[in-house]
Amino acid sequence: MLGMVCRTLIFMTWVVFCWVGDSPASAVAESSDQVWQVGSRRWDVAEEQRFAAWVEETISEDFFIRYGIPVDCADVPYAIRWIYARIAHLPAAATMGDGSMYGHWSTTLAHLPTHRDWQRDRRFRAGLEYVLSGTTTKTLPTDTYPIRISPSSLLAGTVSIVPEGHAGMVGSIVLDGRMYSPVQTWEATVPRKVRKLRQRSYFSPWPDADAGSGVVRFCWPINTGGRWSYLPETEHPYYSVEQYSPGFCFPGELFDQAVARRIDPTPYDPAEKVGKIMESIHRYLQERVALVDEGFRHCQQKGRCAEGSYLWEVYSTPSRDGMIVFEIEQLLKIIKDNDLDEESFKKTMEGVLIAIGLKQEISLDYVVKNSLWLSYDPRDSIAARWGLDRCERVRSQMYHSLQALNFVEQRYRSTDPHFADNGRRLHWKDLRWLQEEGERAGCRDLPSLPLEGPLLPNSQ
Repeated sequence: MLGMVCRTLIFMTWVVFCWVGDSPASAVAESSDQVWQVGSRRWDVAEEQRFAAWVEETISEDFFIRYGIPVDCADVPYAIRWIYARIAHLPAAATMGDGSMYGHWSTTLAHLPTHRDWQRDRRFRAGLEYVLSGTTTKTLPTDTYPIRISPSSLLAGTVSIVPEGHAGMVGSIVLDGRMYSPVQTWEATVPRKVRKLRQRSYFSPWPDADAGSGVVRFCWPINTGGRWSYLPETEHPYYSVEQYSPGFCFPGELFDQAVARRIDPTPYDPAEKVGKIMESIHRYLQERVALVDEGFRHCQQKGRCAEGSYLWEVYSTPSRDGMIVFEIEQLLKIIKDNDLDEESFKKTMEGVLIAIGLKQEISLDYVVKNSLWLSYDPRDSIAARWGLDRCERVRSQMYHSLQALNFVEQRYRSTDPHFADNGRRLHWKDLRWLQEEGERAGCRDLPSLPLEGPLLPNSQ
């Protein structure tokens, strides 16, 4: 009996050792030269839950603008994870493009001073920059593992890797039925620069297990024998490959729909869902009022707020407007698909008013009907920003489309004529539609549409 107890205790000790990798009792020797100290702190389920809460409370569309951190899509999950790890003094690692692993323990930046505040910690900021400049969506699969799709495991801080080479991080889980998906992500695009994050409902085609795409979480760095590595994938508490199985989706169900169903299986009443989406759109519009007004005051001076500049990133609203348009599309689709009373909802929306300045109000119904004419350009007038001056908006969009078409021609005509042809076809489709809309609205001084050659100078 005593032998059995001893064997049981030995087995339990071995399991614990394998689970945590290293223990506080055998503290890892740390150097004062490393990026930051972690002591005996390690990732576990409780830390992941604290990380999730921090992401929900802290990350916003202007998070990287506030701290001057340039990002692209793959940088978003890496940066958020590393910043939290630095704040909480937890281990962090990243696989660089050359296959090497860089982490909190690295000492290559010992010449730079540290600081208690991560924002002012020059050593950490340099280390973060090194990581973000050396990682991509191709390295993310090496630093992550697939998880089971359930409310207890798909938390804020989860990473989405899309097969097409895009990535984002789950920012919140919304369980009231007002979104297309309860899983809301923060994302960015290329090129890498200081920019606003884009919020969107989770979208993804079927993931590729071999390529490492899918719904994943960051691996836990452990120290074994004085060397840092990752805890094996299968030993992480959230690990599962269920998302890759043929039975994960119902017949005819899209992958992102299956994810949404598993996180929030509630069968919402269509009319109730329409009401929630209307409330969500109204909230976005109310927040947009102050941003448009402030942008107008800062960007009317000639030469300020050029596209791609810092002020442009602060005051432009393409992401917010895109979310508004998307939610409007969902609103109209639910009404149509469920044969709801359109006239009743129209009257309700006519009574929801938004004060946009200029001693003027617009209704939610107006925005629903004219959402495509909202301008995200902070240099436009307030009337144009709210779609009230359609001609100004048409001219602005035509100039943007002509500039994009000109760029495609100059950049790709000689190197990739097939890509240039596709780009030209898409932009010409937009331009013809805009021209027709402008003529229908009686707009004057619309840009002309030359048939070939340089299309427009780089500046308006």
